[in-house]
Amino acid sequence: MLARYALQDDRAPTLTEVLARRPGPFRLPELLPLAAGAATLTLGEGGTALLHSPRLLAEVAGPAGVSLLVKDEGRNPTGSFKARGMAIAIPRAIELGARIFCLPSAGNAGGAAAAYGALHGVEVHVAIPRATPPAIATECRAHGAEVMEVDGTIADAGRLTARWAAERGWFHLATLREPWRVEGKKMMGYELFWDLGRLPEAILYPTGGGTGLVGMLKAFDEMQALGWIGAARPRMVCVQAAGCAPIVRAFQAGAANAEVWVDPAPTAAFGLRVPSALGDRLMLAGLRRTGGTAVAVSEEELQVGAARLASEAGIWASPEGGACVAAAHELLLRGWIRRGETAVIFNTGSALKYR
Repeated sequence: MLARYALQDDRAPTLTEVLARRPGPFRLPELLPLAAGAATLTLGEGGTALLHSPRLLAEVAGPAGVSLLVKDEGRNPTGSFKARGMAIAIPRAIELGARIFCLPSAGNAGGAAAAYGALHGVEVHVAIPRATPPAIATECRAHGAEVMEVDGTIADAGRLTARWAAERGWFHLATLREPWRVEGKKMMGYELFWDLGRLPEAILYPTGGGTGLVGMLKAFDEMQALGWIGAARPRMVCVQAAGCAPIVRAFQAGAANAEVWVDPAPTAAFGLRVPSALGDRLMLAGLRRTGGTAVAVSEEELQVGAARLASEAGIWASPEGGACVAAAHELLLRGWIRRGETAVIFNTGSALKYR
């Protein structure tokens, strides 16, 4: 279930009205679910830089006349794009009466939930895989959250938090178990449009749970309903690690949903080690509807991609961002990203979170 808004009545803002407002997390409060609107407490999430990076993959992008841009989500509070979702989900749930929250996390979502829990003065309980970088558990505890480390993957952590929610009545913040995290993530799509003055031809997004990809697709549909854009969409690219690529496998098989990936391999891109995503049908439908694709990259390729973001674009990026660089390299060589197009690569976190 996704949130819906009355976009065609007298309350719907015009693009001119929105662009005249100060950029920030609540530039478009009419399309967010919070009763407090722009008065909602914030840590300053969103409004991240869209960077021109002419040296990145220049040997393949340059001859093709392709413009590669990087949306650097590592500049968000708590160092990742996960801040966007928690900035909306936690205060909205509080408005509805929640006071104790729990969630499973591969890492970054837990840190963001803990931070926004501290901001709003509510209790947060996080379950993370034991292999998660120690900095994540330290971050969560510093913000006052209780952290439980579990054996296995985020799927195992999710079973634990689902039990907490059922037995203790806590609000479950797991990906797409509630509709509000998507509302924060969708603002990435709006920001691309505001920054470029149009939509790019292709968007490469590292996909674990997939809320960001689902959110951007929702944003584009809302923009069309508002009359800001037509039916054309960026071609969406789901990027996953080869050792855990359920969406890629399902896309290539023509399936409508993704089967659970059994025994996912360890990866430095811990946000991609998600063997089963609740939003699989939404993602797969969105990839096909936009003429997009799905790419799996090896562990070596994503590490090389992250190194290239650092040395060629000046961005000390997460391994997930590196995975998108590797995928862009492959798609450029294939000619899938075409001459004269603009493609946006998402770096979803800061490398500092992975130490």
